[in-house]
Amino acid sequence: MRAIQGIATALAIVFVADVKQNLRVCWISAGVSSFIAGWLAGNVDEWIYIDIEDQHPDSMRFIKDCEKAIGKEIKILSSEYRNVENACRAGGFINRPKIGAYCTKYLKKRVRQKWEYEHQDFDITYIWGFDLKEKHRAERTVEEYPQFTHEFPLIEHFLSKQDCHAMIENLGIKRPVMYDMGYPNNNCVGCVKGGMGYWNKIRKDFPEVFAKRAKLERDLSSSCINGIYLDELEPDRGNMEMEIFPDCSIMCYLSSE
Repeated sequence: MRAIQGIATALAIVFVADVKQNLRVCWISAGVSSFIAGWLAGNVDEWIYIDIEDQHPDSMRFIKDCEKAIGKEIKILSSEYRNVENACRAGGFINRPKIGAYCTKYLKKRVRQKWEYEHQDFDITYIWGFDLKEKHRAERTVEEYPQFTHEFPLIEHFLSKQDCHAMIENLGIKRPVMYDMGYPNNNCVGCVKGGMGYWNKIRKDFPEVFAKRAKLERDLSSSCINGIYLDELEPDRGNMEMEIFPDCSIMCYLSSE
């Protein structure tokens, strides 16, 4: 009898050891939507921000304001490549159709994969800031990563990007300055995913960034805009308000995996 009891106790210990701890995670991109998603979800165990040198300096101010609002530390991770130029030079190109931007792979994808490897003993629930117009991205996320649980608070609450901006204002948090400058997202300054209108605005607002990206294109024989180099772009081309320009979140690399 004692032997049977001993076996039962041992099996119980093994069973308990195999039960994974739940971990609810919100990857915040320094954009308004990702923060509001985590705020609405509640009970977030870990907030994570991947810092890239090309982000506007005001992004870190926003992250610190969000920390104060939630009363919890936002963990800051970073890639060894640190910035867009280093990542693109390491990869040998900037942006290619059906492959995507190499900076996303090196600066975000690999950082996320390393974090997941270090937390493989947890049952992870990811909270994403896809809004009402991004249901297709949410559906693809679920399909591509069935090993995780996914929550989409903005879609569940029928919220648009504009709703998120109104909510963050009500919370007393000043949104990142890139929005006030007329940019639709708080991506890296000089995001390689931008179109003609975006790059012509960068040319005016951040001429030194425009010049650096134009040189990088020629050095790598690879362009940000498909079919045209920045130093060939006419100043009146494009309309940023009409361009599809998604927030460069942790899931942007889905198109290239």
